Amino acid sequence: MDVVYTSDSCDSDSREQKTVDLGHSNKRHLDDDLLRVSKSKKLAEDIETVLLNHNKLIRVPLSLADFTNLKVLDLSNNRLEELPEVITQCQLTTLIVKNNLLTDKSLPKSLLGTAGSGLKELNLSGNRFAHFPEQVIELRSLKYLYLGGNQITNVSKDIWKLQSLQLLSLGGNLITEIPETVGLLNHLHALVLCDNLLEMLPASIARLVNLKSLLLHKNRLRHLPREIITLRNLTELSLRDNPLVVRFVKDMTLNPPSLLELAGRTVKTCAIRYGVEDLPRTLIEYLHTANCCVNPNCKGVFFDNRVEHIKFVDFCGKYRIPLLQYLCSSKCVADTSSSDPGSEPSSSMMRKVLLG
Repeated sequence: MDVVYTSDSCDSDSREQKTVDLGHSNKRHLDDDLLRVSKSKKLAEDIETVLLNHNKLIRVPLSLADFTNLKVLDLSNNRLEELPEVITQCQLTTLIVKNNLLTDKSLPKSLLGTAGSGLKELNLSGNRFAHFPEQVIELRSLKYLYLGGNQITNVSKDIWKLQSLQLLSLGGNLITEIPETVGLLNHLHALVLCDNLLEMLPASIARLVNLKSLLLHKNRLRHLPREIITLRNLTELSLRDNPLVVRFVKDMTLNPPSLLELAGRTVKTCAIRYGVEDLPRTLIEYLHTANCCVNPNCKGVFFDNRVEHIKFVDFCGKYRIPLLQYLCSSKCVADTSSSDPGSEPSSSMMRKVLLG
């Protein structure tokens, strides 16, 4: 057993922090080792970090309750199937229990003991949770929440209550839907949703104005909310291994235009004058619905019949954004490649979809 003295760089007083490091001991039980430290009340009160990671622990040592000023507890990479109430008796700011055997029934009914009042980081990744642990919602001081690598199928609608949250990691689960309330996490900087079963995202994602990292790769996303284009602080975006591009390419089909469509195009492109004395009111209203082809080299129009085409443009100088454009004919698809890349069609003429 080592009692290691390290300097806490976040402490302006540069006071020394004491650490009990029993990691990588390859032991099933560490009670005796911890008891030897806790026998000295003064020494036990000084301990702020206990590292019990990479062992073979099947239960959490109850003697942890003797470390009354414990701030950081690392129980990762063990064989734990349960977290006892003793965890809530410690004044933890960081609790790491990743890569264990925890399930939906493994947590105490409440995490809001002494520990919960100031817990800022909770790592439960790499366990066997099937549902989002509701006990987490009580931890209002939480800044970093890691729940990746489980079998979680849902995200609590009460996630918005974690108003201090800056990082939410849910990658590697079985999540099919993200609640709209995630958009209320005003301080969120990083959102990890990769390797799930998502087919769509809520439009409320666009409210995350402080979001810098958004990881969505390895999902089933077929479209994204157009509002996502407003995330101006985004510096990291991952969308690979989604069917977005494939779907759009397959959907680029053209149906023969109707006689009404052809006649309407002729009237508009040839600038033929007409009035109420020439045409029925319904036809006049129809002609007013004409849309201009987004190809700047084409002066054509369309009504109901169009070709869908994807044009890639830059977004904040970092990503390539495909804009789903509506063209008047298939001939315009080839012509658009030589058009001015800076000329963006109006929002009413396209749906914006990020592909990364």
